[in-house]
Amino acid sequence: IRNLKTGARSELEVGALFVAIGHKPNTELFIDKLGTNENGYILVELGSTRTNVEGVFACGDVMDPSYRQAVTAAGTGCMAALDAERWLAANE
Repeated sequence: IRNLKTGARSELEVGALFVAIGHKPNTELFIDKLGTNENGYILVELGSTRTNVEGVFACGDVMDPSYRQAVTAAGTGCMAALDAERWLAANE
């Protein structure tokens, strides 16, 4: 194992390993357009996928700083689709 901050290396015996390629959200395109937190995650209303821009919804890894898992990304994708569908119906 290499500590990316200090460069220190060590060994750790494990029975299994989960590789993570990083957790930086790919949101540079939206920084000046949508509200983001200090780590670049898009901010959404609590319990919703609504952003600070009317009719724009965010889901998955770009708005989830806590779980960052495929299953939760799929779940918030479904939430965003439902939120968008409801918004479209209300704004016809």
